[in-house]
Amino acid sequence: MRKITHICTSFFILISTVFLSCSSNTNKSSVNDEQKLWETITEFNQAFKNSNVEKLETMITDNYVHTNGNSKSIHKNTWITYLHKRNKDIENGNLIVNAYEMSEETVQFYDNVAIVTAKILVSNTKQGNIQENGFRVTNIWVLENDNWKRAGFHDGKIK
Repeated sequence: MRKITHICTSFFILISTVFLSCSSNTNKSSVNDEQKLWETITEFNQAFKNSNVEKLETMITDNYVHTNGNSKSIHKNTWITYLHKRNKDIENGNLIVNAYEMSEETVQFYDNVAIVTAKILVSNTKQGNIQENGFRVTNIWVLENDNWKRAGFHDGKIK
């Protein structure tokens, strides 16, 4: 009986230690990391609005996953292909990005990973018709070589 109590106590201490070490690593981020993340997100959103495909390509991870509420997940190469098509539509005047605004941003840090949620409002003009949409988004950002890169994206239409 004493051996079982000792094993149970040891197991409890092990589980508690693992739990506490995980908990203590959560939210570890410096003010500089957070500031750099928000600057990177602003730069990313501006590059998307302006269709700077080359810039966006450097700002996502090699194993990037992108999911829209109305389609299955795609990876980096497929998303870059989409961006090139979108860029041609912008260059041809078939698509005008009137606004791309992020608000209601929140961030949760887990060591070198950040989960960012926000609301995105988009206004586009396609073939003379104005389209306005709102989305709730979740972005996963990872710190690679002292640079934040987007590793994952998901949105859901709200408006």
